[in-house]
Amino acid sequence: MEAPERVQYSLLGRAVLLVEDNEDEVFLMQRAFRKAGIQNPLKVVQNGEEAIAYLEGLGPYADRILNPLPAVIFMDLNMPKKSGLEVLQYIRQHSTLRGLAVNILTSSVRPADIEQAAQLGANAYFIKPAQIDKFQELIQSWFSLTRFEVYPTIE
Repeated sequence: MEAPERVQYSLLGRAVLLVEDNEDEVFLMQRAFRKAGIQNPLKVVQNGEEAIAYLEGLGPYADRILNPLPAVIFMDLNMPKKSGLEVLQYIRQHSTLRGLAVNILTSSVRPADIEQAAQLGANAYFIKPAQIDKFQELIQSWFSLTRFEVYPTIE
């Protein structure tokens, strides 16, 4: 029996890409995934240029078995080389990537950043909580609410 479309194209088992230049924030996300029991592969790149290389399958990201295209991206805004907003704009202008779910995960509460992320097509804008337990709650709530959403398969 074939799985219903909603489950077949859900987040379950699919890669999540974290674009984050701060190692402490990467550790927090890895910890939050572990504590919340999220078993999705969490792939990490450290800046906007690496994010684009990952999405394009270039250089060290060419092996799609080791580096599968993600169903969801969590991305910081303020990064070296290319900002999160620049990467978001790239994704939304790229015909095969524009359907990816992109969540901004940042400490910026600037209205201009929030507005620009919305205009560029961010799926969500999350403010990073300062407390570890609140960060974990945020990620667990996100997963609980979205794991059965339909995420397009990008080839």
